Amino acid sequence: MRILVTGTTGFIAPRLARKLIDLGHKVYGLERYVTGRTFYQKDERINRVCGDLCDHHAIKRIINTIQPEAVFHLAALSPVAISYEQPTIVNRTNYLATINLAEACMRQVDSFKHFIFAGTSEEYGNQEVFPIRETAQLFPNSPYAVSKVAANLYLDFMHEAYDFPVTVCRPFNTYGRVGTTHFVVERIISQILDGAETLKLGDPLPVRDLMFREDHVDAYLSVFGNPEQSIGEVFNFCTGEGYAILELVNLISEKTGFKGCVNWNTIPKRPLDIDTLIGDPVKAQQILKWQSKYSLSKGLDLTISELRNQNG
Repeated sequence: MRILVTGTTGFIAPRLARKLIDLGHKVYGLERYVTGRTFYQKDERINRVCGDLCDHHAIKRIINTIQPEAVFHLAALSPVAISYEQPTIVNRTNYLATINLAEACMRQVDSFKHFIFAGTSEEYGNQEVFPIRETAQLFPNSPYAVSKVAANLYLDFMHEAYDFPVTVCRPFNTYGRVGTTHFVVERIISQILDGAETLKLGDPLPVRDLMFREDHVDAYLSVFGNPEQSIGEVFNFCTGEGYAILELVNLISEKTGFKGCVNWNTIPKRPLDIDTLIGDPVKAQQILKWQSKYSLSKGLDLTISELRNQNG
């Protein structure tokens, strides 16, 4: 099958692309050219295509040329903190770009089979009932979350109006990155491995459902492998367990031997933040037979090992 994966200069998408290639598919990776960009785990087997998702005409031309039968749309501006500073750019990249891509697939590809969209647990905002099910009302409370909800609603419209074959995935907080400290797990580990005696972190109280990257990749594959069960549906991908940031710091400290202290609330608070995000994975488990395979302890061990190797 011809498959287009967006976001292949990012975190999850290149890993997903490699697995799809291993399964025998012809994979195209859509990338926006940026001068001086270091490509994340570049794989020469991915057919690189340069284009800006915000450029309607360019995306229409690319889709018409490639004729993908399926699309994994993972490209996004994802750091929530940045979305407060650049809301217009985030909404253009995450919302309008999704419209461009989905509309091009619907109108330019006769044999189009599946559009798999990477939503986010941030769409849920602050809830009162846990774990959070897919049927929960959405309360987006950041420009990033709003952009994802808007894209989700447009894809819902396309499915209802045109029978567009879309699945919305809502992965919860994923970790296991190399080369970035924008996200809390990597920020904690990187400071420790860099020899900091005092960690500089934000609020110790928020609770998050933390999922290792390989479970995240397998989630998309489970959707792709079950089109009859997944098209038209929304799925949480998560562990169903929550850990406060303070608990996370304590666990990482045990694993790394960190004996220093933490200077909390040194990172500016967001105008709004989510107190607790714990997802319910039952729907994905029952319908897609997807199951989180990595405990937080195991995932942290792998992440710490990789970041140690990166530091030399």
